[in-house]
Amino acid sequence: MKFDPFRELDRVAGALLENRPGLRVMPMDLYRDKDHYILSADLPGIDPGSVDIDVDGQLLTIRAERTLRGAEGVKWLTRERESGSFLRQLNLGQGVDTEGIAARYENGVLSVTIPVSQRAKPRKIEIVSGESSTPVESTAVQSGSEGQGAVEA
Repeated sequence: MKFDPFRELDRVAGALLENRPGLRVMPMDLYRDKDHYILSADLPGIDPGSVDIDVDGQLLTIRAERTLRGAEGVKWLTRERESGSFLRQLNLGQGVDTEGIAARYENGVLSVTIPVSQRAKPRKIEIVSGESSTPVESTAVQSGSEGQGAVEA
């Protein structure tokens, strides 16, 4: 059998980092689709009962816990799947409806739907001419923090 220093270094580093405390990475995508923001977070192997989502003011917090089962006394050959706590926090802007947030967990993916508030949606503004009392319709232009960027990662 041949000695491979890189494999040995990888093995030692893995053993040292295996039981490291702290939070794990929760990869996610976030996009806007019409009147909703959609957040999709990868949480494979997570028990849906361990997922906790809460909103405090404009702060959305997602917590989850993964526990890996293993028989006592087994000798691990490779252990790459991480166990532990997962946490992700997002600052929601003023243009979202925090009361209407909904979540679904399916096939290891957590999907959170965040509706845009009524006041942040594009709307028509009536323009009254000074010469007549007949309103003229115009399209409103959305500006500032209520439009794009209402959710920050």
